[in-house]
Amino acid sequence: MSAVVAVASAALLVGCTSGGDGGSGSTGSGSGEPMQAGIIGDQSDAGSPADGGTLSFAGYALPSSLDPVKTQPAGSTGGTEMVSVYDLLMRYDAESGEFVPQLAETLTESDDHLSWTLKLPDGVTFSDGTPFDAQAVVDSTNRYNELHGANSEQFVAGVKSVVAEDPTTVLYNLNQPWHEFPALLTFGHGMIVAPAAYADPENFQPIGAGPFTVASFTPGSKLVMKPRADYWDGPPHLDELNFVTVQGEQAKIDALNSGDIQMAFMLQEDKIDDATEQFPGFYEPVSMGDVGAINNREGHPGAIPEVRHAMQLAIDPDVINQRAKNDKGMPGSELFQKWSKWHSDDVSEVTPDLERARRLLNKAKAEGYDGHLTYVGLQSQTSQDIAVAVQAMLQQVGFTVDVEYAATSTDVVQRLYVDHDFDLTHTSNSISDAVPFMRLSASMRSDSSNNMIGYSNPKMDALLEKTQQSTSDDEKRAGLAQIANLINEDAPVLIWGAGANFVPWTQNVHGAVPSTDGIMLLGDVWLS
Repeated sequence: MSAVVAVASAALLVGCTSGGDGGSGSTGSGSGEPMQAGIIGDQSDAGSPADGGTLSFAGYALPSSLDPVKTQPAGSTGGTEMVSVYDLLMRYDAESGEFVPQLAETLTESDDHLSWTLKLPDGVTFSDGTPFDAQAVVDSTNRYNELHGANSEQFVAGVKSVVAEDPTTVLYNLNQPWHEFPALLTFGHGMIVAPAAYADPENFQPIGAGPFTVASFTPGSKLVMKPRADYWDGPPHLDELNFVTVQGEQAKIDALNSGDIQMAFMLQEDKIDDATEQFPGFYEPVSMGDVGAINNREGHPGAIPEVRHAMQLAIDPDVINQRAKNDKGMPGSELFQKWSKWHSDDVSEVTPDLERARRLLNKAKAEGYDGHLTYVGLQSQTSQDIAVAVQAMLQQVGFTVDVEYAATSTDVVQRLYVDHDFDLTHTSNSISDAVPFMRLSASMRSDSSNNMIGYSNPKMDALLEKTQQSTSDDEKRAGLAQIANLINEDAPVLIWGAGANFVPWTQNVHGAVPSTDGIMLLGDVWLS
């Protein structure tokens, strides 16, 4: 699987497979006011950590590969599995709102904002006994970029060079200031693979500096890991860590209650609602959890500005929330809703206007557009509910909408990301407050291979570059507001709402450490 298709699969798993399935349930209940990111729920102090036991974790989609180049390093699609093997150079601490060292000792920005210096601890080794040093970091980083791992285009565009200055020092020289750069080291660029892992390009081996090693792996089905006695942060407490497949969010709740699993990754609104009432866990709201992606390419209706704006004004996010999400989502057309750190009062929310939508559509028809468009979705109940709601609203203003369903997410990826055979679809960008720029840039920049919609606007590219170079939160917020206003002005995508992910665990699980995007660090986990 190519990196682009892997990234696409992640977006569709969050979007189409779950029907957006990012919401707040009791943490938002349609109010648009979810809880802040962090560990929630009551859990008694069980005393000192105890050794032993097996933890089973039901992720959202078990990866088909443990190579960070081939697997989207997100919480929903392999991130937790891979950090258990490779660890992370940096992690995001939701409580402090800062990127903090994990495997690294320090990461410091230069006074001129044009370089970052990473310091590594002495004596750390990969699981094969070879040294985890600066050259290994450089080589792993170069491989990741050369093979087009997720976010590599942004890295290559922003970073002039990566240099091992000495065995414990890596210097990242930038082309321009990049305040959000540490975020890259919490995803694939921070998962350093050992040289032996890719010595044979045709036979990748999952060898890292993380707390566990792979005992057995059945791609897409089950992954069994064993603890490393020589892990740099001390031997893990668990005897075994299993990643298993449990189909359906209710089935995960049932399995947590029965003790068949002890942790899970969840995205569905009403089930998050249920789970937050029963279990402690890590909750993370995300912006652009529900998005209508329009194909902007020539030959498709979305290439016509009037058509895009007619769709924008015809579709009411509240209706989608009511008909497909049991009224438990976070509907709204704002890029960053009021709960977000990046919300700005300088951005106007788009309000449905059926009469104006009809006028715009009639203008496009008068100039030759036949009014037809094809909506592509997945054959799942929530995805179908969204498709039917969108179809009805568009047809109300004069569109003729053909809805076509694909049987699997792989089929949808082929149509959307490879063949570009769609006019409109539902997906998710899942932008956490910790990393507001990265996925937004990947999906909107004109030269990005992950720009599924084919959107190209030099003004947007310039705004993205300017925002990337922001050196303060206020400057970044202002840049994001300009981007949000341009999205409203151009309507390359339709923002239908925010979402969330939730990682619940049973009362006997202790010591799980979250990063961003629902990625969990399990090296210190113990069972009471």
